[in-house]
Amino acid sequence: MFSAMLGEAWHAMGANRLRTFLTMLGMVIGVGAVVLMMAIGQGAEASVKRSINAMGSNLFVVLSGPPRMGGVRSATGNAPSLNVKDANALAELSDVAGVAPVTMGKAQIVHASNNWNTDIIGTTPSYFDVRSWNMAAGYAFSDSDVRSATRVALIGQTVVQNIFGDDIDPVGQTIRINQRPFVVLGVLASKGQTLDGRDQDDTIIVPLTTAQRKLFGNQLPGSVRQIIVQANSDKVMGMVEESMNSLLNQRHNIREGADSDFSVRNLTAIANSAAETARTMSLLLGAIASVSLLVGGIGIMNIMLVSVTERTREIGIRMAIGARERDILLQFLLEAVMISIVGCLIGILIGVGGAVLVSVLTQSEVIVSSDSVLIAFSVAATIGIFFGFYPARKAAKLNPIEALRYQ
Repeated sequence: MFSAMLGEAWHAMGANRLRTFLTMLGMVIGVGAVVLMMAIGQGAEASVKRSINAMGSNLFVVLSGPPRMGGVRSATGNAPSLNVKDANALAELSDVAGVAPVTMGKAQIVHASNNWNTDIIGTTPSYFDVRSWNMAAGYAFSDSDVRSATRVALIGQTVVQNIFGDDIDPVGQTIRINQRPFVVLGVLASKGQTLDGRDQDDTIIVPLTTAQRKLFGNQLPGSVRQIIVQANSDKVMGMVEESMNSLLNQRHNIREGADSDFSVRNLTAIANSAAETARTMSLLLGAIASVSLLVGGIGIMNIMLVSVTERTREIGIRMAIGARERDILLQFLLEAVMISIVGCLIGILIGVGGAVLVSVLTQSEVIVSSDSVLIAFSVAATIGIFFGFYPARKAAKLNPIEALRYQ
């Protein structure tokens, strides 16, 4: 009986192909829009999560300055108010997993006939643990390199491509940074972009003392631009931040109520805010696209009501030869569900194709997950049942005698 009803439903759909196609079009557009918008949203969310993971977990960055000079604040990080001793003191705090003092600047890199301008980071070996930054080739410098101010360097993937290309192994090669020779100890693993779009792989990392004495000699001895601090867990970050502020104010003789000559930023809070924004955007895109599904469902109900009116005499004949109310109900409900499901399948294909096209044209990440396809399919089937039920029930409740007399 069920297979016969499916055949009848398919025949009824084919009896007026244009009307069926136009009815189905609402579901096609709705499902395609849902799949595409969710793919874009999930791609953005995945990109943010990848940036957060690349940044490291439970991180603070303590920046030098800004001091108040003549009533005017200078830019954060410009004043040399932090030093290595401050970093060592912060490392002694409870619930602090690691500390890395950092000084930085830009310099011209030269190897053979190639040159490149990039960021130079001077730091200690703990930087790689705090930032969860692994090596792709070679090895990192050690504490003895920091004590000796050795001219060694670790280079990022972007620098490798622009200085060495694909044919030369960078490890062991000599490069010149501001006309000074440095030996490449290793190549950093790829980190990708930060949340604000900066390329983390376009960098060179050298020992802190090497940067202070031989590259950026205009800085005060022992001074650093920033200190990166990692807490043991996200649960203690509030307490660690309070302890850092208290310790540095004490070390810098900052009176209570006076402006500090440093600033503390919670990178994890910033990252979590960006991730929450990406999730909200993903949900918002899906919700906007779902309106199309609702419109498609209303179209199905409208056409099915017209179909019931046109086929009133047919319904009367079916009832006269023994069809029960549930048979008529199931017959029209199957037609609505079939229109919805076929439209859904076409919409999924269009949505996936659109996602691939968006990825190719914009070079952005889109993710078509099985969950989004399953949700779109389930919603489409539910809408077919929901909006098809009323016309089907109306058909089932017709009086057989009145239906037979209908002209």
